[in-house]
Amino acid sequence: MRLSVVIPVFNEKDTIREILRRVLATGLAEEILAVDDGSTDGTRAILEEMAPHHAALRLLLQPRNLGKGAAVRTGIQAAAGDLILIQDADLEYDPREYPALLTPIEEGRADVVYGSRFLGGPRRTTMFWHMVANKMLTLMTNILYNSILSDMETGYKLFRREVIQPIPLRCRRFDFEPEVTAKLLKRRIRIYEVPISFDPREYSEGKKIGLKDAFAAVWTLFKYRFVD
Repeated sequence: MRLSVVIPVFNEKDTIREILRRVLATGLAEEILAVDDGSTDGTRAILEEMAPHHAALRLLLQPRNLGKGAAVRTGIQAAAGDLILIQDADLEYDPREYPALLTPIEEGRADVVYGSRFLGGPRRTTMFWHMVANKMLTLMTNILYNSILSDMETGYKLFRREVIQPIPLRCRRFDFEPEVTAKLLKRRIRIYEVPISFDPREYSEGKKIGLKDAFAAVWTLFKYRFVD
């Protein structure tokens, strides 16, 4: 099965070369869609410089900064692979985890795979309150949708293309994770979780998600419980 990797990018000039190197080094991605979301720090110039040298790399340019969710939606709809994987550009998630993510789908056990940061994989010991918020949002997801997820907010999500592309998504910012999870669970799509490693960066290092995004996630989970 052909793998498309969607990388939403906004002002990641310090990490974009390295994450692309790591994704390419796996040898598993037949297509890499870097969706630049209106970067203003030189990231776009780096992507334009790299694209001609890597046949698998496709550069998609948003007209302005529309938000991570909008960038992910653009990448999903443009992807041509049988499988679509979301990869953040900030080095928190390690592309060496791809084989573990792919296995449940390759074995026919799942249509979607979540890489869980809370199933015992190695992780950097920081961002306690961020972890608490993630676990509270996951608990709310499980209550509302009768599931047993351990990490709804994970940035590592792998989909069969025929499952994810038809789902109408409206997210703009970081509400992609709760919206797509809610709609997958309502459709009874088979989701499998595997443990992954995690190296979170702190706000001083450029982390962008904030408290208002947590409130937006709560609203999204409630909203899509009753509407589609």
